[in-house]
Amino acid sequence: MSQTNLEITQEDLQLNPNLKSKPETLTKIFIRKFSRNKLALVGAIILFLIIASSVLAPLIAPYKFEDINLLDKLKPPSEEYLLGTDRYGRDIFTRLLYGGRISLLVGFGSVAGALVIGVTVGALAGYFGGIIDAMLMRFVDIVISIPSIFLLITVVSIFKPSTGNLILIFAVISWTSTARLVRGEFLSLRTREFVLASKTIGTKSHKIIFSHILPNAMGPIIVSATLLVGQVILTEAALSYLGLGIQPPTPSWGNMLQDAQNYTVMLTAPWYPFFPGLLILLTVLSFNFIGDGLRDALDPKTID
Repeated sequence: MSQTNLEITQEDLQLNPNLKSKPETLTKIFIRKFSRNKLALVGAIILFLIIASSVLAPLIAPYKFEDINLLDKLKPPSEEYLLGTDRYGRDIFTRLLYGGRISLLVGFGSVAGALVIGVTVGALAGYFGGIIDAMLMRFVDIVISIPSIFLLITVVSIFKPSTGNLILIFAVISWTSTARLVRGEFLSLRTREFVLASKTIGTKSHKIIFSHILPNAMGPIIVSATLLVGQVILTEAALSYLGLGIQPPTPSWGNMLQDAQNYTVMLTAPWYPFFPGLLILLTVLSFNFIGDGLRDALDPKTID
C-alpha cells in the first residue's frame, strides 16, 4: 500500500513539478495579482514619479518657486524654462514641483486623519452594536446630510485656508464613508470563531478590536483610502481654483489653474493651464487605477 502511494506521489510530481516548490507567501500572491492589472502598474509608476519629483523638488527645481521676472512673463517652453513661465515670469516647472508637495500633502494628510476618525467610529459601532451602534450611525447620518461643498466654503471662508487647516477640514468631512465601511466589516467579523475564542479566554475588547479584527478588515480600508486621496486632491484643486484653497505665492496645482483662468492668458499661453491640469488628471487617475488593482489583489475570492 505504501509503495503504491509512493508511486502515485512520484507520478504527480512528474506531471506537476510545482508541487516540489514551497507554498507562496501572501506577499507574493498579492504582488502577482496586482501585477496582472496593467493599468494599476502604470498608475503606480506614474504616481511614484510624481511623488519622487515633488519630494526632491529642492534638488530638481532650477529656480525658486517665488522668483519673479516680469521681463520673461508668459514665455513658451524652452531650454531656459522647460514648461514656460506664468504671467509673473515664474518658472512653471519649478512651481509644479513645489505645488505637487502641497497637493499631495493635503491629500495624504487629510486621508490619514479621516482614517483615524472613521476607523475608530466604525470599529466601535460594529463591535459593540446596540445603542452605541445606533448613536454613532445617527451621528454619521447627520454629518453626511450636510452638503460638503457648502460646509467647505463656509469653514474656509471663516478660517485662513492654510495647508494645516485644509488637512483638518478635509479630514473632518471625509471620514463618514470609512466609518460605514469599517462598521460593515466589523459586523461580519465579530461573529467569527477567532473573535469568539478571544472573548472566551478573557481578551479585552480594545485588544480584540485593534489586534484581531482590524487587521482582517484592512483590505477594503486600504482600497477606500487610496480612492479617497484622489478625491481630496481633486477637491483641493477645485477650492484653490475658486480662490479658497492654498493662497499664493505658495503654489498648488489648483491655484496655478486659478491664476491661469484669465481669458487672455489661456489664449496667448495655453501651456500655463495645461500642465497643472494634466498633473491633477494623472494623479487622480493613478490613484483610481491603483485602487482598482488593490481591490482585485486583496480580494480572496479573485481567481488566482
